[in-house]
Amino acid sequence: MNAIRRGLGNGAVQAFLVVIGLVWMTPLAGLFLSSLRSAEDTAKGGWWTVFSSPGQLSFDNYSELLGNAGITQAFWNTVLISVPTTVLVVVVAALAGYAFAWLDFPGREAIFLVVVALLVVPVQIGLLPVAKLFGQLGLFGTIPGVVLFHVAYGLPFAVFLLRNYFAEMPKEMLEAARMDGGSEWRIFTRLVLPVGRPAIASLAIFQFLWVWNDMLVALLFADSASQPLTVELQSQIRQFGSNIDVLAPGAFVSLVVPVVVFFAFQRHFVQGVMAGSVK
Repeated sequence: MNAIRRGLGNGAVQAFLVVIGLVWMTPLAGLFLSSLRSAEDTAKGGWWTVFSSPGQLSFDNYSELLGNAGITQAFWNTVLISVPTTVLVVVVAALAGYAFAWLDFPGREAIFLVVVALLVVPVQIGLLPVAKLFGQLGLFGTIPGVVLFHVAYGLPFAVFLLRNYFAEMPKEMLEAARMDGGSEWRIFTRLVLPVGRPAIASLAIFQFLWVWNDMLVALLFADSASQPLTVELQSQIRQFGSNIDVLAPGAFVSLVVPVVVFFAFQRHFVQGVMAGSVK
């Protein structure tokens, strides 16, 4: 990258990156413009026709979307699934990662190997057995059931990621804190968590995006009252294949939330991705 920057100059590199960014953002812009057009206008031509006929644009579709009880309920179901799942995975993984990295207890290495082994277990293998177990426990078809499934299958990677990040912290720093009389809980909350914030933020973003966009687990474990937005939009397509005036704004809302979350935490995300790449 440095050689390219020297050869082309910073201005050319920045212009190239802007072009790439615009290309990546074009589908999102097209979906947004489509969500502002009526079904009749959509049937007549593509979303780019709004530049020659801006009178097509209106927020009527979003008014109808807010009046669609199924989609609005599915949106809040998605929030109730994604947010608790992300919080639980991050909290449990941070505690477990610190324990595996810096606490001595019997069977630590063996248990961590089991956690690493769970990384290669496909989600599909556990769908039917867990569905049967949740049916016996009364959790099948409920939001808590969907949350528990996502937490269980999100923890192995989360624990593996945070354990490796925490293990890279200087041992002298933790020993100095212990010599000053700090308890393990105080060291974890006042020292490890602030230092590990980039990795924790990256994990939270990945976990939130994965759960927010999930359809497979929700199709099996959520009933009609607890299904998230992805499943509701899919059912709308199946029932009303031509109602683009509802599907387009619904799809845009489903897409824009993860985009907002990503850009809100992009600084921490980049720090977490680059952590450990340079010394």
